[in-house]
Amino acid sequence: MATPTLIKGSRSTRSTIALKLLMAVTGLVFIGYVLLHMYGNLKVFAGQEAFDEYAHHLRTFGEPMLPYGGLLWTVRVVLLLSIVGHAYAAFALWARAGRARTQKYVVRKAVASTLSSKMMRWGGVALLLFVIFHLLHFTTQTVHPGGVTESPYERVVNSFAPEYWYLTVIYLLAMVALAMHLRHGVWSASQTLGLTNSAASRTRANLAGVFLAVVIAGGFALVPLSILLGLVD
Repeated sequence: MATPTLIKGSRSTRSTIALKLLMAVTGLVFIGYVLLHMYGNLKVFAGQEAFDEYAHHLRTFGEPMLPYGGLLWTVRVVLLLSIVGHAYAAFALWARAGRARTQKYVVRKAVASTLSSKMMRWGGVALLLFVIFHLLHFTTQTVHPGGVTESPYERVVNSFAPEYWYLTVIYLLAMVALAMHLRHGVWSASQTLGLTNSAASRTRANLAGVFLAVVIAGGFALVPLSILLGLVD
């Protein structure tokens, strides 16, 4: 017996497509942001002066057309709206998938095929919690290992010093979740945007997901690991 599907052209189908498009577009916003954020983090290897100058430049970028910190606040607003949209779409689709699997044969068939999506969902929740922790750590300095400091470079180096090894563990676990989310997210977004209509395009989408996951998560992980091992001080 075939698995029940949505009626083509129905309101439910259009709504589901809209939610998937929302997830794909907001996901692309996040990918662009984390790529730039990773690039900025790697400037820690250039030393304190270069890193602090980079952090200061982010706040003065666009002056006098933009006010001090104008670029950062614009990015924060876009990211906040994207997070809200992404989370809303994810939970709405999650709820719909749960309601759709009302018969046992559907549940049994779905176990293997939805394992990655289940990890995607809980990984997304973990990343959301990590983002909140990350803001408390580096933005508001509510969490301030090594003490409060005006130097962004000192904040980073103090945070991942050997005596605070557990923070490195937290960040590395978050990067594992990020890598998995990127890997599956790039594939899902490509599929939603109609970029996986052939075997070759599916291969490219898969490789793109793996590449971005390794580069972005690996780039972020380099900083805390290097500080923990004493390669950056």
